[in-house]
Amino acid sequence: MLHGRAGMRPDDVAFTFTEYSRDPAGSRETLTWAQLARRTVNVARDLRRHGSTGDRAVILAPQGLEYILAFLGSMQAGLIAAPLPLPHPGSGHDRVSSVLADTQPTVVLTTSAAAGDVGDFIDRSRLDMVPKLVEIDAIDLDAEGQTILEPIDLPDIAYLQYSSGSTRLPTGVKISHRNLTVNFEQLMREFFAQSPLPPDATLVSWLPFYHDMGLVLGVCAPILCGRRAELTSPVAFLEKPARWVRALAENPHAWSSAPNFAFDLAARKTTDEDLEGLDLGGVVGIISGAERVEPATMHRFVDRFAHFNFRDHMMRPAYGLAEATVFVATGTWDESSPAGYFDAEELGAGRVRPCASDKGAALVRYRVPQSPSLRIVDGGTCRECPPDEVGEIWIHGENVSDGSWGRGPDAQSCFGATLVDPSPGTPDGPWLQTGDLGFVHGGEFFIVGRIKDLLIIRGRNHYPEDVEATVQEVTRGRVAAVAIPVNGTERLVTVIELKKPAELNEETTRRLAEIKRDVTAGISNAHGVSVEDIVLVPAGSIPTTTSGKIRRAACVELYQQNRFARLDVR
Repeated sequence: MLHGRAGMRPDDVAFTFTEYSRDPAGSRETLTWAQLARRTVNVARDLRRHGSTGDRAVILAPQGLEYILAFLGSMQAGLIAAPLPLPHPGSGHDRVSSVLADTQPTVVLTTSAAAGDVGDFIDRSRLDMVPKLVEIDAIDLDAEGQTILEPIDLPDIAYLQYSSGSTRLPTGVKISHRNLTVNFEQLMREFFAQSPLPPDATLVSWLPFYHDMGLVLGVCAPILCGRRAELTSPVAFLEKPARWVRALAENPHAWSSAPNFAFDLAARKTTDEDLEGLDLGGVVGIISGAERVEPATMHRFVDRFAHFNFRDHMMRPAYGLAEATVFVATGTWDESSPAGYFDAEELGAGRVRPCASDKGAALVRYRVPQSPSLRIVDGGTCRECPPDEVGEIWIHGENVSDGSWGRGPDAQSCFGATLVDPSPGTPDGPWLQTGDLGFVHGGEFFIVGRIKDLLIIRGRNHYPEDVEATVQEVTRGRVAAVAIPVNGTERLVTVIELKKPAELNEETTRRLAEIKRDVTAGISNAHGVSVEDIVLVPAGSIPTTTSGKIRRAACVELYQQNRFARLDVR
């Protein structure tokens, strides 16, 4: 696909990356399709000197065009890419160390600026075989020569997508070339069946390239659909969320994606002055995925930017996971019918009962996809659940990976599940057990949470996302709801991030006490459960994965070790 586009449109811009670390106004670097194809081949030619077909190439580089060249060059060379985050100097970074041990790479790809730190990190990792460290920007990237290398037998696996590590050590999901192309076709069908993606559309992204949504939509999708990508880094977004919103307005027919928290952050931190003279009316759509989508967040984002011509239908909630490449299902946000409301206690018992909009849990609506196939399944019996019954979400399709790298059958049984007595037209397997809970109601699909995160308080089930959504209505910040064992029973504890006060004086103490009272009342009224402890902490205290998901198991550990720095304690 890349070389085809380079042949047809050599001088059209393929990727633009804007770097803000040196200049707050931004420094832009672009690659045309011809440049991208030529540099990819030159990277691949260099890599073939250090590895053979099927060897692993780990990418440890800063976000930038060199990262994209490392990824594409690895695939062009017949190596299996493993995109990872750049470890911070001096950090232990257990996640990266475990991946290096897991993949046993022959090469590690980085940049000259990061090579020293990456080399030190590799030395500390004590690998059985020391990989060759390749600096992408030290290669003669624009050397003239053949634009396509001599053919080799390419591996079926395109790359290894490592998990965020929210509940366990990271696992490398094997993504094949077939998985990737099929899933992209499924995504395009679901998002653009009614209105095709315009030829001049721009894919706007700040998501990290080592995350599944950032890699597929920021790097692979521009090549697969032939549209230009406008990219920057997660740090650039976090420093100034308005940069993302401005990019949506400044680029024609912008199509983008982000996790739920990013929409809250952008709505809070973007001022009218940031968008002066700009119009969001041309946005094609923004995917909200990677973590559970909260209706209140989507409403706030739409409401905040409505007077810049942003419209509700531009918001596209989506559900997916790395084991299915990235995408499974989507819906279209509609402010006139924004969410389904369901009795929280009944959901906790596995039953679905709609309720009034001012009560219960608000859940985003999704269309039940035709491809891939989706079923709600009773995990105990492996039989399909009827509508209006909560069960585990199972997925079947060519976008589903066939397993994890280097793991035995016992460690990846979730990939080969079989349905008992499948309904007519439903294959018996293999099915992917997602570990997510959901249901079908009124012909629509709803997601309620992760099985492993389920809170069991005094014999009743509660979904942490529901509790967290209730608290966020009070505090607007990141929240973690966890169950802590106390004297043989589980007690609810909420960890809440707030802006750190300048000093803990009488006024601050009163305000923090009010927040605690409001949170206690809100949880009691909405969920019928009392809170054992409310932990108020500075912003950035709650541990998260690389994609921004809350690491609840790590929160439990920090709480039990009394390692949270409480704002209301001197």
